Amino acid sequence: MGGIVVRPRSRILHGHDWVYSSEVLKTFGAPADGDVVSIKDGRDQLLGVGIFNSRSQIVARRFSRHRQDLDADFFQRRISQAVEYRRHAGCRLDLCRLVWSESDGLPGVIADRYGPVAVLQTNTAAMDRHRQILAQVLAETTGAACVIERNDAPVRASEVLEMRTGVLVGENPGAIEVEAAGVKFLVDPLGGHKTGLYLDQLESYGIVAAMASGRSVLDCFSNQGGFALACAKAGAASVTAVESGTESIAALRANVQRNGVAAESRQDDVFDFLKRPDRPEYDLIILDPPSFTKARGRIAEALRGYRDLHARAAKLLSKNGVLVSFSCSHHVRAHEFEDSIAEGLNDARRNMRLIRRIGQPLDHPVVMGQPETEYLKGVVLEAMPGR
Repeated sequence: MGGIVVRPRSRILHGHDWVYSSEVLKTFGAPADGDVVSIKDGRDQLLGVGIFNSRSQIVARRFSRHRQDLDADFFQRRISQAVEYRRHAGCRLDLCRLVWSESDGLPGVIADRYGPVAVLQTNTAAMDRHRQILAQVLAETTGAACVIERNDAPVRASEVLEMRTGVLVGENPGAIEVEAAGVKFLVDPLGGHKTGLYLDQLESYGIVAAMASGRSVLDCFSNQGGFALACAKAGAASVTAVESGTESIAALRANVQRNGVAAESRQDDVFDFLKRPDRPEYDLIILDPPSFTKARGRIAEALRGYRDLHARAAKLLSKNGVLVSFSCSHHVRAHEFEDSIAEGLNDARRNMRLIRRIGQPLDHPVVMGQPETEYLKGVVLEAMPGR
C-alpha cells in the first residue's frame, strides 16, 4: 500500500480527516488516483488510511484510523451502520438522506431515499470507482427496488470526474409522489433538480408552518414550494412564493395544484421583487436562498449579499412579523451569517430578537472537528414590540 507523510501542524493531526496538497511532505509507493493510501506523520506513525487523488486539492480523505481496504464487506458494514443510525434516531427511512459522506465514513458518497428509489452520488475518485458495488449494497440493505446515479454535480470537477447519470440497479419508475409535512411533492430522481428534493429542509417545513396560521406569508427562493405549501396547509391567510428558475417554478405550480391549496407563485428575481416599491407587508417572510459562495475566498461577497437580502426583506416585514432565514453556504460560519443579518436589520432600521436556531436534521449528521459536514444554518427572528 502506498501512502503519504504529512507536514507538522497539518489539519489531520488535530482531528480533521482531510489532507490538502500543501500539507503533504512526501508520497511513497507511487499510489494511483483512487487508491487507498496510508497516512503517516513525520515519525512514521500511522494516522489512518484514506482515499487518494493527486489531481484534487484534497489529496487524501481519511476514512479509517486503522488499516482497511475498500471491499464488499467494508461497504456492507458502513452502509448498514448508516441506515441503523437513522433508524435509531427515528428518521423516516423511506424519505431521507441514507448516507452523508464523511459523516458516515464514506467520503464523497451521498445516498438519498425516495420511496422505492435510492439516489447515489459518488463525488470522489475512489468511491466513483466502486459505485456499482455501492449501488448493489444500497439495494440489498435498504430494499430499494431501483438505484439511480446522479453524478452530475459540479463538485465532481474538483476530483476531475466526468458527469454521468443513469440506472445502476433495477428499473427507473419515473416520477414518484412523496409526502412530507403534509405536503405532496412529485419527485423525478433521474431528471429532476439535484437528487429530487431538499431533504435537509423537510423538518423545517413543519417548524415554519406552525407559525403561519392567520398570517400573510412570503416564501422567497421557493424552489418547489415546500415552505409555501406547508404554510398554506397550516392556515396562512395568504401565501406568495417567489422563484426565478423556470424548471422550479413549473414544479412549484404543479405542486400547488397537486395539494389543492391557494398560493400565488411569482417567477421573479428575489432581490428585484423585494425592492419594488409596490410590495405589501408580510407577517412571515422565509428566505432560503441557494449557496451564495462555493469558495472561502469569496466569503466577503457572500456576506454582503446576505446583508442586502435581509435589509430588503426586513423593510417588508409587518410590525409584529417573523423572519425565518437560512444559509446553505458551508464556507459561511454561523456567527458570520448572523452578523450579516444583524447588519442588514440595522440598515433597515429594524430590531428583532432571535427566538430559535434551526440546524441540519439527524439524517445529515455533523462530524466534530470537520466543519465541512455542517452547512445548513437557520434562524427564526421576531420583530420586537414598539421598535
